[in-house]
Amino acid sequence: MLYHLLYPLHTSISAFNVFRYITFRTIYASLTAFLICFVLGPWVIERLRRMQVGQYIREEGPESHQKKAGTPTMGGTLIVFSVIVSTLLWTDLTNLYVWIALLATGGFAAIGFVDDYLMQVKKRSKGLSARGKLVLQTLLALITGTLVVLTPDFDTHVTIPFLKQLSPDLGWGYVLFAAFVVVGASNAVNLTDGLDGLAIGPTIIAATTYMIFAYVTGHVKIADYLQINYVAGSGEVAIFCGALAGAGLGFLWFNAYPAQIFMGDVGSLSLGSALGTVAVITKQEILLALVGGLFVIEALSVIFQVGFFKMTNGGRIFRMAPLHHHFELKGWPEPKVIVRFWIIAIALALLSMSTLKLR
Repeated sequence: MLYHLLYPLHTSISAFNVFRYITFRTIYASLTAFLICFVLGPWVIERLRRMQVGQYIREEGPESHQKKAGTPTMGGTLIVFSVIVSTLLWTDLTNLYVWIALLATGGFAAIGFVDDYLMQVKKRSKGLSARGKLVLQTLLALITGTLVVLTPDFDTHVTIPFLKQLSPDLGWGYVLFAAFVVVGASNAVNLTDGLDGLAIGPTIIAATTYMIFAYVTGHVKIADYLQINYVAGSGEVAIFCGALAGAGLGFLWFNAYPAQIFMGDVGSLSLGSALGTVAVITKQEILLALVGGLFVIEALSVIFQVGFFKMTNGGRIFRMAPLHHHFELKGWPEPKVIVRFWIIAIALALLSMSTLKLR
């Protein structure tokens, strides 16, 4: 919005020429999203507390978590609101990729909101059924994938990290592939959201990483130099990623240990879908498994635990899944688990950045 209102004035006031630069708008989108979260955070926390929207803690979870019962949840509404407002303020609103990213984020947020509402407000023990939630996620992800493929000049080749010469063309099968990436990312972030700040930290790291990917992918000269797929218009998605990172930082202010608020499914599902959608748009789809490697590890720990439990009639690989609970039960203090997992996320993000140059 500001881009359309202020940039045309650069012909008479040269200072407004800065609005043409994606880097400038990305920085201020990040700051705007951060300030929205920071300013509105206390009001949202108090509002949720008055509404008695408190976190339900499973009895089978670690005993130390029982004291967190009643902490306001559904804080993801604050994150999503901040991202949407900031993105609308600072991006070129004629860019289709930006609208697709906002659609996916808002749609998955709606699914998470309904799930949280049924569980936290209506006091249903399980909210939406797992099958119903997955069906809704898949439908929305298929719509997202279809919109991306229908975008003019979008390439349906898949980028293979470290192997730039190998890029299979999936054609319309790319829609199914894109849907898998979006749904997988959404649920992986959801499974990681179990400790104070554990999910939002790696989300900030991943969003910042994809902010760089979006910028270089949308810059024809840099993309050619790095020998990566050029996606016309994807540079504007860097602003969306900046808003995502900024909102994450603002939310982390209140979500850091000991948390004053939790994001709930409305936050985790939407953040994961946002990362998955950006990965698809920037043609760094498979690389998301490395950028968001921590989310993948957490999701796999659940899959392996459940599979092994069923195969062995009660056997366990970990003391508890997802993986962060395993280390808690081994005696690691919660802050140590969180920070060490953040360190892993940073290392994986740095490794993923190296693929821009490695052939």
